[in-house]
Amino acid sequence: MSFFIATEDNSYSLTTAGFVVTAIFFAVLLLVAAAVSGEKKGKKMGAKELAFCAMSIALASVTSMMKLYEFPFGGSVTLFSMLFICLPGYFYGLAAGLLSAAAYGVLQFLLDPYILFPMQVIVDYLLAFGALGLSGLFYKSKNGLVKGYLLGILGRYVFAVISGWIFFGEYAWEGWGALPYSLAYNGAYIFTEGAVTVIFLCIPAVGRAFLRVKDMAVSGRRA
Repeated sequence: MSFFIATEDNSYSLTTAGFVVTAIFFAVLLLVAAAVSGEKKGKKMGAKELAFCAMSIALASVTSMMKLYEFPFGGSVTLFSMLFICLPGYFYGLAAGLLSAAAYGVLQFLLDPYILFPMQVIVDYLLAFGALGLSGLFYKSKNGLVKGYLLGILGRYVFAVISGWIFFGEYAWEGWGALPYSLAYNGAYIFTEGAVTVIFLCIPAVGRAFLRVKDMAVSGRRA
């Protein structure tokens, strides 16, 4: 039984069997991670937390398809998709942020997979998108959403650069080394969207709106 088929650009795409096996594998992995996290903290995510995390993942997935500019070998400037996937961390902290962002990465892989090597899939989808959950480190800080968002996109940038350096170096522009190429290529779309998003968040009315949403998300939740 074949799980992958080669494409014209020397990458691979999933067969139906590959899609099913991959979905099951990542689902089990995330469930185990959630169980371990809940066991260590002595509590599980409540229905409201799950609902807000699921809503954030859904919004991020929808806006990720609203691409203002798409680069040829992956990566695009979207309509605030990275902001929405940073929200679970901003609402509930690091564990919820990392799990939600990793789940979002899995969903991105299932919706639009780009496969060169198995490890590239892990770095590009699970680690790079999962790093957006680092936003949870600032969930109790003043201006925590902006701080967390900046840390999250920096984390994504680090893993995206590693992937570009190791797996996509052959596509470097003429006269460029693999690492400088990856630094410039990934910075172009991640930091462009990041700059636009931070400007958006600095609008007082927008900041107040996100604070109200956070109040709704955490009301009635035990510390």
